[in-house]
Amino acid sequence: MDHASFKHMRPWSIGRRGFLRAGLGATLALLGSGVAVQAGDTGDALDLSQMTQTFEDNFDSLSVSPWGPGTRWIAHTPWNGDFGGAHFTDPKGDFPFKTEDGMLRITAARNAKGIWQSGLLASVDAKGNGFSQEYGYFEMRARLPDGPGVWPAFWLIGKDRSKATAEIDVIEYYGDKPGAYSATVHVWHRNGKHDSDFSRINVFGDASPTDMHTYGVKIDTDFIRMYFDGKFVWKTKVLPEHRQPMYILLNLGIVDSITKMVAADPSFMFVDYVRAYQFK
Repeated sequence: MDHASFKHMRPWSIGRRGFLRAGLGATLALLGSGVAVQAGDTGDALDLSQMTQTFEDNFDSLSVSPWGPGTRWIAHTPWNGDFGGAHFTDPKGDFPFKTEDGMLRITAARNAKGIWQSGLLASVDAKGNGFSQEYGYFEMRARLPDGPGVWPAFWLIGKDRSKATAEIDVIEYYGDKPGAYSATVHVWHRNGKHDSDFSRINVFGDASPTDMHTYGVKIDTDFIRMYFDGKFVWKTKVLPEHRQPMYILLNLGIVDSITKMVAADPSFMFVDYVRAYQFK
């Protein structure tokens, strides 16, 4: 969303972290596409028995390289765009990624010069090689860091970015704004138009982001539905740009504001698994 660094990206291919900030309700409402709908129809329930698993990484080990090819993940956005207050780094040793006991740990920390560095994983490379899927259900089970400055996320991007970038932010958690996380659907058009719809998911009053939870999204021809721990929490109508294969990204970002000065150094995001399912 906001705090993006666009020097490596064309203006029409932002793909993520444009100029909105989760929690700024007036700004988001002004730019929103107005397609949010109420819950309640029979398609809102999540039934994995009606789906076939198409992707799974349990992080018993990690297949990652800076740019591929031939690895399950790359360590950058495929369009080479950093965003926020931390640079996403090439994997080296146990930084920023480490797998242990079937869990992925992503670390955000300052380097010797005081510059924040962290980690991002994307399931396709710059040439589009890797995992992507049109429609279905995508889920991450993770334990998030908390406190000012941290910005973990799980999100999808459409493979075809020639005319617009279709983006689905399943979760963005701003440690600056505890108690809820943001789910947002974007279309960044090449002509500068921006369609957006969002919801603040108020679940952390009873739960903690530092506990293990699942964050999921189900996409079909009509709706994009969000889930927390398998329970439906929000939906919005599908726009045409989202009717295409989407690939997976997850990262631990740092908010590019004064709060990064007080963010815990280091900060950690733990990911148990990432999975995807296709409708039978």
